[in-house]
Amino acid sequence: MGPKPGKIICAGLGPGDPDLISVRADRAIRQARQIAYFRKKGRPGQARRIVAEMLAPGVIEHAMEYPVTVEIPFDSPEYNRLLSAFYDDWTARLAALAATGDVVVLCEGDPLFYGSFMHLHARLQGLAEVEVIPGIPGMTGCWNAIGQPMTWGDDAMTVLMGTLPEAELARHMQQAQALVVMKTGRNLPKIARALAASGRMADAWLVERGTMPNQRVTPLAQADLDACPYFATVLVHGNGRRPLADAAE
Repeated sequence: MGPKPGKIICAGLGPGDPDLISVRADRAIRQARQIAYFRKKGRPGQARRIVAEMLAPGVIEHAMEYPVTVEIPFDSPEYNRLLSAFYDDWTARLAALAATGDVVVLCEGDPLFYGSFMHLHARLQGLAEVEVIPGIPGMTGCWNAIGQPMTWGDDAMTVLMGTLPEAELARHMQQAQALVVMKTGRNLPKIARALAASGRMADAWLVERGTMPNQRVTPLAQADLDACPYFATVLVHGNGRRPLADAAE
């Protein structure tokens, strides 16, 4: 009899504060004998930093290092080739590791909401048992950092990627009520121009490293557009229907 097959457990870590990890994810991480996490080459990795105080002695770590991040355009054939091969490789590695026991994969935010694990999840179907533990999306931590309701009544909330073309960003922004823009970083000047063109700049906020020790909340009009970190989100709050006292009474 060989070792009992395990499963791949992706633990959503939430927006960055370890206190915002769910009880279920906390338990899985503390009990893990093997963990895997994404990181940029030469960096410790944000996911690994979040769980640093939770790992059991002797845990085996597997750092999944991206072959490329922002060095070449994300819409180029070479970028697609490199990332596709990277995900294919780690799909095979994780499936092999899971054949002998559970493997916990760390993912910031919620794994199935623009998380890198989605690319592995799609490839792992039929190769290994996969369990996903939900996490608080990063944008939720960001709008709570501002301290204002994000949506009211019938507000429709639009989530955009800062990698979209400027004209497309502006078009969506004009139609949005509550608005979240992710993947900011070096895209922030373009995002700001699109917000200005759509008349939303005055209401926009920039939250850098939301819920983390070095969190910063700034009206976007006052922010340094050329010094935006990777973990940053732009928010415009909705202003929709709500019960109000009749001013005439």
